[in-house]
Amino acid sequence: MKRLELAIESIILASRWLLVIFYIGLGLALAVYALSFGKKLYEFVSTVFALGDTDTILKMLGLIDAALVASLVVMVIISGYENFVSRFDENEGKVHWLGTIDVGSLKVKVASTIVAISSIHLLQVFLNSVSYTTDQLMWLTIIHLAFVVSALMLAYIDRLMGLGKTKKAEAE
Repeated sequence: MKRLELAIESIILASRWLLVIFYIGLGLALAVYALSFGKKLYEFVSTVFALGDTDTILKMLGLIDAALVASLVVMVIISGYENFVSRFDENEGKVHWLGTIDVGSLKVKVASTIVAISSIHLLQVFLNSVSYTTDQLMWLTIIHLAFVVSALMLAYIDRLMGLGKTKKAEAE
């Protein structure tokens, strides 16, 4: 019976390597997104002198938005692999935060990035508000506020979990 239990545990533990397919897929999606970013950058550079101030800001916010999304994908790939699959081997080019992002803090960072992306999108909408109805502006603002509240709640829960760990360590 013990042999069967060990075999099942080995299979379950080995199944984490299936996540590698998802992280490689995210890396490939990031490469495709980089091509999309390159196209946006080319269009911006080629029309920059014909754009007004508001349109220039809108285009730049679109580029910032894309950079935030790309950073989010990289953060998920690296910390997800590190947390769920395998630790990265030591190397000189090691990212300083590698290994310090646990699942809870990853959720907070993802939520914070989503709030930043939502903020940029909302700013783009407000700069181009003549294209939107009052109801659309209201709902976009409410959705953004839902993201903000969610991020704050995740950060609060992560902080509580951290305080609990600190108190437990002090008691030992």
